[in-house]
Amino acid sequence: MPAKGKHRRPKSPRFTRSIAVAGTGGAALALPLIGATGAHAAPSQSVSEKAVQALPVAGQKAAEKKEAAKKADVRTYSVKVGDYLSKIADEQNVEGGWKKLYADNRAAVGDDPALIHPGLKLTLGGKAAPSAPKPSAPSSDSTASKSSKSSKPSKSSQSSKATASKATTAAQSADTAGVTNGFTAPVAGAAVGTAYKVAGSMWSSGYHTGVDFVVPTGTSLKAVGAGTVVSAGWAGAYGNQVVIQLADGRYAQYAHLSSLSVSSGQSVTAGQQVGLSGSTGNSTGPHLHFEIRTTPDYGSDLDPVAYLRSKGVAIG
Repeated sequence: MPAKGKHRRPKSPRFTRSIAVAGTGGAALALPLIGATGAHAAPSQSVSEKAVQALPVAGQKAAEKKEAAKKADVRTYSVKVGDYLSKIADEQNVEGGWKKLYADNRAAVGDDPALIHPGLKLTLGGKAAPSAPKPSAPSSDSTASKSSKSSKPSKSSQSSKATASKATTAAQSADTAGVTNGFTAPVAGAAVGTAYKVAGSMWSSGYHTGVDFVVPTGTSLKAVGAGTVVSAGWAGAYGNQVVIQLADGRYAQYAHLSSLSVSSGQSVTAGQQVGLSGSTGNSTGPHLHFEIRTTPDYGSDLDPVAYLRSKGVAIG
């Protein structure tokens, strides 16, 4: 019982935070306890959590930079007269050489890596982009409407077709300069390098089966006489070759070409371009290897200079 006449001491107000004392083996540790007023406050985000969340963004930016650098390395090249894949790969420093260049552009080049033509676009350093999709065909109603309105081609389209036809004819026509009695030299004004039947271990037959005309890459090669192309394409050691059956039954072979101007089964006339000289196949440098044969096959060779001279063609 409190003493009479004394006032009771008022209780001190409660704090939202109180101190809890925890025993630690004889020592007391004061721990603040958060009151109910702070129970629903959002916990602060730690530095490590922020770093983890930032990782995907950094990775995405790195990937984007890598892709941009990869695209920057991709270049294009337009094939010129006398070009071939190994030459382009060397001059343009294509990593992986001509095989990588061919693999990246096979859709554009085709099945034969040796047959490339001037104007062909090649991608250097990456695969060629797929061609753009063709526009969808117009509806049958619109097609019928256009057909009924223009049953005849316009004068401008007729003129364009005629011009294109003339250009094609001119490209396929024979160069009659130098043609004598229906025959001409396979290349104009070229000197003979290695002659026919020169002995040497470098040839599988033990001797040179044709003659070599010393000409730079890209020199126009002519059909020595009228005939039919029996072979036009890759021929192993001969590189790109063209073989023509002449009207008299003999066969003319052109080897190591950089590009072809004719195809198998095509008829040609004396002086018509059959291809461009080069250094494809087993070759030490640009030249034309020319043979005259009794059959289209290797091993049936004749002296090509003597044959041409018998036809009235002067060979220096």
